[in-house]
Amino acid sequence: MGSARDNVLDRVRKALGKAGRDAAQVAAAEATIAARIQGPRPMCAEDPVARFMQRARDMESSVERIAEFAAIPAAVARYLDALSPLPVGLNARAGVCWPEFSALDWAGAGLDIVARPTQGGDRVGVTGVFCAIAETGTMVLLAGAAAPTASALLVDTHVAVVPAKRIVDGMEDAFAWIRRERGVLPRAVNLISGPSRTGDIEQTIVLGAHGPFRVHVLIVDS
Repeated sequence: MGSARDNVLDRVRKALGKAGRDAAQVAAAEATIAARIQGPRPMCAEDPVARFMQRARDMESSVERIAEFAAIPAAVARYLDALSPLPVGLNARAGVCWPEFSALDWAGAGLDIVARPTQGGDRVGVTGVFCAIAETGTMVLLAGAAAPTASALLVDTHVAVVPAKRIVDGMEDAFAWIRRERGVLPRAVNLISGPSRTGDIEQTIVLGAHGPFRVHVLIVDS
């Protein structure tokens, strides 16, 4: 892979009339990248949690704020029970969750939620997030063994659990957190802003075009 990249860059240099790599220019470029200089950004004057809730709703997500981690199953049950009835034979109270939620009392809330990656046939997926972005109402999911992103992408209903303390002002802050906590980018970074949608047909927005029909966000204060 590196050889192919070097070959392409060598051809570009020759086309530009350059004999080889300029060490000073390379050092200057690397210094600029390392400095992580940010361009102008809009001010986020309000509480980031309130701003995230507003923007998430703007993106057609529903949002509920709960006090603690243990309240997640009851909140998920309330949300699912409020949805329109499903056709006979489809269990609206069954689904999958990430491993971090496996110890919660799902059965006590009347839910059949199991900790495993979805294989594409599950209707509900309960996931966490790496962080969330107040400016755009976006959730950031990083791929990994403990965070199977298919459970957020292949289900009809995605329930995302967002710790209030993991809500940042802007996208620049989100990527700074990734660099600080992970060091390098994982193989996939998913930015989710509401249900999947398309406007290809007569510019009419249709939800659930290539992913979840609905996204419900649970913001956990503690």
